Amino acid sequence: MNKFVKLVIAALMVACGIYLMMNRNIGWGLVVVILSALPVALFFKNEYSLLSFWQLRKQNFQKALDWLHHIKNFKTQLHRSQWGYFHYLQGLCIAQDSPKQVEAFMKKAMEYGLNMKPDRAMATLNLAAGALTRGNKTEATRLLEETKRLDTAGMLTDQIKMLKDQLKVPNMRKHAHNPNMRIRGKFN
Repeated sequence: MNKFVKLVIAALMVACGIYLMMNRNIGWGLVVVILSALPVALFFKNEYSLLSFWQLRKQNFQKALDWLHHIKNFKTQLHRSQWGYFHYLQGLCIAQDSPKQVEAFMKKAMEYGLNMKPDRAMATLNLAAGALTRGNKTEATRLLEETKRLDTAGMLTDQIKMLKDQLKVPNMRKHAHNPNMRIRGKFN
């Protein structure tokens, strides 16, 4: 549903509530006017995003992703402040199945903007992990420092420490030697 349809529904509910109050149904009129706040709230927080957050809290990643798939065009269905969270939720949902795709979603989430510091910290941590898997240690170190700065609550200290330990491990692609390289000429 388009986000502006929700505002039209809220306006119609307010008009209906006022009409009921004019016809001496003050109680029902107040109930309808108070209930008109629900579509206004859903204008700023999409119902599918809220349901996805709820499934994510229950660690049910597949159902959370299914709720997100109900959003066909995020630019028309979501308020601008929720565009970053749409990509952030998608990145968190697919992190278990395909970690290589997470980095693209987190970059878009950071580009559109995340309001809360813990969410930005989680996104930069995922970006640091992606940089580390690509072998870009300088970018991974920079992103880890930014994650450490954003994580004021200390919820990601274990993950930061684990990634810093992985930074210390030498890159095996540069140091791996093929044992068959020495005897390559013997069998030709």
